[in-house]
Amino acid sequence: MGSFSLEPSQVAWCAEIRELAARHLVPLAEKAEPGRINRPLVAELGRLGLLDRLFTSGALDLCLMRESLARVCTEAETALALQGLGAHPVHAHGSAELRERWLPEVTAGRAVAAFALSEPGAGSDAAALSLTAEPDGPDSWRLTGEKCWISNAPEADLYTVFARTTQGAGARGVTAFLVPADRPGLTGEPLDMLSPHPIGALAFDGVPVTRADLLGEVDAGFRVAMGTLNLFRPSVGAFAVGMAQAALDATLAHTASRQAFGGTLSDLQTVAHQVADMALRVESARLMVYAAAASYDEGSPDVPRTAAMAKLLATDTAQHVVDTAVQLHGARALRRGHLLEHLYREVRAPRIYEGASEVQRAIIAKELYAPLRKARP
Repeated sequence: MGSFSLEPSQVAWCAEIRELAARHLVPLAEKAEPGRINRPLVAELGRLGLLDRLFTSGALDLCLMRESLARVCTEAETALALQGLGAHPVHAHGSAELRERWLPEVTAGRAVAAFALSEPGAGSDAAALSLTAEPDGPDSWRLTGEKCWISNAPEADLYTVFARTTQGAGARGVTAFLVPADRPGLTGEPLDMLSPHPIGALAFDGVPVTRADLLGEVDAGFRVAMGTLNLFRPSVGAFAVGMAQAALDATLAHTASRQAFGGTLSDLQTVAHQVADMALRVESARLMVYAAAASYDEGSPDVPRTAAMAKLLATDTAQHVVDTAVQLHGARALRRGHLLEHLYREVRAPRIYEGASEVQRAIIAKELYAPLRKARP
């Protein structure tokens, strides 16, 4: 398969996901309580086999799932993505015991996972973590500090937590641990955010962890974090593309039927050209996302650059496309419950989480200049 085309089986699979989402997931999403984990929705994702695909498929399949779900049900898309983000380090770096204990629960939708990286003083600069893992014996530590803006907190059942094990070592002194929610000393509180799913803060008061909880090696946790983000960044772009496509579909239907100035809105050149520009941007972002995912699946060395490009282009594109769609729909698009009102709220956050747009530009520039720096005498 080429990087810029899909096989007929993949196209059919995407259509099947959209149909399943409309039939099984949207009704559950509509019953959700804002700011709470929708456990029936997560369980249904498990029953449909989509959560299992998180750990048995490559980056491109992950993108196809997220884009397909986002076009129909953003709540289901987010629930799936957070399960993957929180549990992928367990799948990729956990011991056999940790994988056997937790992955069946996650893939069945019985246990909800979370990725706990950000802190009050370490958002974009992930290497500046201050949550401390103090030695408490030869193979044990106690975690002390805070995490903030953690999706699914404080309601998740397990957390992938990144803590500082070596002071003054920057990215080289961070270790990843799997921390079940019922560990003594771990508490949390919800944050009132512009989000349909819970986002919260976690407090660690001497939370005990041992070598059995390690994800990867001691002081190698930053590699765990970046490896996870390199996989998920293109799929954040896929989420954005799905939202942009939903906005474009709605705009095509509206402008083709809305009567104005003696014809339909689509008869007005200024409107038709805006819609053409929306379609151009969506397809460009989609191709960039697919290319980045293919690079990841092929083990290409340019994954950090292409993943950053895909997330940056797609999230910026979605913001523009959804905003334009709202403009072309007029006041009706801002009515509570309208698809575009929902997308307008949902589309903003992806430009911040998993590395803000400014961070993606820094990564791209660093990767572009790296060969030149190596060539210097």
